[in-house]
Amino acid sequence: MNPSGHHEALPLQGGYPGQPAGHTVVQHTVVNIRESPKDHIIWSICTLFYGNPCCLGLAALIYSVKARDRKMVGDLDGARDYGTTACRINTAAVILICLIVIVTIISVSVSAAQAAAAYNPYSYNYNNRYGK
Repeated sequence: MNPSGHHEALPLQGGYPGQPAGHTVVQHTVVNIRESPKDHIIWSICTLFYGNPCCLGLAALIYSVKARDRKMVGDLDGARDYGTTACRINTAAVILICLIVIVTIISVSVSAAQAAAAYNPYSYNYNNRYGK
């Protein structure tokens, strides 16, 4: 930078073999790369086939396909919106699946414990000894 505060391009001196012997100027180009929106289609397929509570897996798959279509057309904002909706539906479906599995395990465990206590040969019920 020179004392007046202005930038100037400095020519490169010397060169590589095979290049013309003139002065060259280095140019900088800045490219902003936006991240492609995610459509979460694999997650939606897994939610559809491995646990589909209240058809949330199907809804998530539909939104994932819409997000992929919007991305192919070039509408990145629409694809981002559909992808976010698919992600939220998938998250709700996974939480619901986990709750169903936990409630099922607890119910089966409690039922098995009650059944085992009812048919335990070592517990003696004095009320039923004489048919009362």
